[in-house]
Amino acid sequence: MKKIVFYLLLGFVVFLPLGCEDNDDNLIPSSLQSKDFVWKGMNLYYLWQEQIDNLADDRFATQNELNTFLKEFTSPSTLFTSLLYERATVDKYSVIFSDYSVLEGILTGNTKNNGVDFAIREKPGSTTEVYGWVRYIIPGSDAAGKDIQRGDLFYAVNGTALTVDNYRSLLSTDNYTLNLADYNGGAITPNGQSVSLTKTVLAENPILVNTVLTEGDKKIGYLMYNGFFSAYDTQLNSVFGTFSAQGVTDLVLDLRYNSGGAVTSATKLASMITGQFDGQLFAKEQWNSKAQAYFLANNPGRLENKFVSGLNSLNLTKVYVLTSKSSASASELVINCLKPYIQVVQIGDVTAGKNVGSITLYDSPTFSKTDVNTSHKYAMQPIVLKIVNKNGVGDYTAGITPDYELFEDMAMLGVLGDSDETLLNKAITLITGSGRMTNQPAEVKQRDLTDAKALQPLRSEMYVEMK
Repeated sequence: MKKIVFYLLLGFVVFLPLGCEDNDDNLIPSSLQSKDFVWKGMNLYYLWQEQIDNLADDRFATQNELNTFLKEFTSPSTLFTSLLYERATVDKYSVIFSDYSVLEGILTGNTKNNGVDFAIREKPGSTTEVYGWVRYIIPGSDAAGKDIQRGDLFYAVNGTALTVDNYRSLLSTDNYTLNLADYNGGAITPNGQSVSLTKTVLAENPILVNTVLTEGDKKIGYLMYNGFFSAYDTQLNSVFGTFSAQGVTDLVLDLRYNSGGAVTSATKLASMITGQFDGQLFAKEQWNSKAQAYFLANNPGRLENKFVSGLNSLNLTKVYVLTSKSSASASELVINCLKPYIQVVQIGDVTAGKNVGSITLYDSPTFSKTDVNTSHKYAMQPIVLKIVNKNGVGDYTAGITPDYELFEDMAMLGVLGDSDETLLNKAITLITGSGRMTNQPAEVKQRDLTDAKALQPLRSEMYVEMK
């Protein structure tokens, strides 16, 4: 019998039983064990399990029938991909790894990284040529000691010009040289400069900038928070303690480069912003029908994520959130789930539109890493849940639209945390009512195609360990 135990990535990490089934281990040839693990894990937990005919509970009458089906696939990865629901448009996030140590590194934030957080855009007037621009440099990284900074542009890697077809492969290697360019009235012009970079194992502190700006009678706290990483929750709480001690009256939360992470951290952040809703419902989880029925019957509170007490908090009734197309997952969760409680003023670009979460599954009697099958190292990270706010609202797959649309202008990016930086300045003008920004010209309204985090699956998908 198999008792299911799992790590929940976008929600709280817990250990919970979810039924049992006849494993028929003696009927599974060793050559099929990794594929059997994939099918059974997906059958039990996959969010769209009922939409996939080959995952139906009655698809196979016996283990031998399942074995025959599994033999059709050349690898666990090809099987996994075949079981995904509308891969191109709906489930763009489920992944499988042939070596779970790589997956674990990504989930804990320890990745190979040279410290240049960048985005990729199309060159003006072209649909095939692209260029990169540096959003920020990670402290303590290889890039932190090099002559490269926010706002620098690169048009080539190792002398090869970037295109929509090659930028992924060129930027995926551990060592490369960025060929830099200038932004001249919209033209990307090579300037003859370059910088060589090396990726090392690096853990990124998501609290990149925190400061208090005094504008008239307003004390404005500014926080650039780039990932919901649970290891930094205590440090985040200390930042809010400083905000409170300095009498912060308004908060600008910068999530424009934050692609998500742990719901535990997102819930704590929301609790620090507010503080007056301790114990109330922040977010609800919706699983597939089998898992949902089990939780509702045995532990309905498991589906609820509630505001946390005992944290440093600002007791705000309004928060200003800066976003971009890179703002995803837990970032969107904070926006969506705070809205029923306080006013959320969103400034920037429409968000990514990721309202689903995943879990880590290993091939073991419990689907945890305990007693893991030593004959292979496959592990998978399938989407298993959707998260909604207290009112049941969570259908934002097209992204969350800002109240004030603003894009980062290559000609005047500004310094993060500086009152003149475009997005932050807009928030300040709204807070103080001290003036109005003019609308951006049409040529400035250009979105990024992708970014450094998106190029590595699950890079910011952090999990919280059971305490």
